[in-house]
Amino acid sequence: MVIEVAEELPSSRDRSRTALVRRARTMNRALAETYPDAHCELDFRNPLELLVATILSAQSTDRRVNQVTPVVFARYPDAKAYAEADRVELETLLQPTGFFRAKTDSLLKLGAALVERFDGEVPGRLEDLVTLPGVGRKTANVVLGNAFGVPGITVDTHFGRLIRRFGWTRETDPVKAEAEIGALFPKSDWTQLSHNVIWHGRRRCHARNPACGACPIARWCPAYGEGETDPKKAAKLIREPRG
Repeated sequence: MVIEVAEELPSSRDRSRTALVRRARTMNRALAETYPDAHCELDFRNPLELLVATILSAQSTDRRVNQVTPVVFARYPDAKAYAEADRVELETLLQPTGFFRAKTDSLLKLGAALVERFDGEVPGRLEDLVTLPGVGRKTANVVLGNAFGVPGITVDTHFGRLIRRFGWTRETDPVKAEAEIGALFPKSDWTQLSHNVIWHGRRRCHARNPACGACPIARWCPAYGEGETDPKKAAKLIREPRG
């Protein structure tokens, strides 16, 4: 007697998960085609400069930070210089970025911590970076992905807003959202994925009145229709960001 064993079919949950992965990756490919030059918009030449610039970008724009950092980087070329900086002088330089007193405090402490614990060098590991003053996971992932080539997902305001709008996750907690999105994509895609989504958020998928009618991923987006759907009107909403 031959006993036939029925093939186990994937559950609806498995099928739904597979569909989500495929949709998310398709959307990312479309974004990559739309923004082939997507990259970190903070100017830097080394890990320390990127770390400082990212700290300064909090509650500011990349453009404003890029206007300030040339003088800052020239005046403070290494961790020791930040550790020994005159507070008033540094505050004056950072004032245009906003919250300059808190940022000055972070940079003074950052310089001291780098000198005392890492021989003045920016560490290339997440677990080390997040122990530094003023450095959280978002900042650490920016530095790892763009200065060290270590894949990382940057859950900034734009990224967090869009991944929920896309239906990729419902998580509002940045750490949990980072983990959920990371599970949808190959690790090698993480850094560029962050750039693609952030560029889209700055240029088309605005918080208010997104340019749905001029969106390259409209066909896959569950939030299509939240913004202007007329192609001509939507095209007028596309903008180069101020940072």
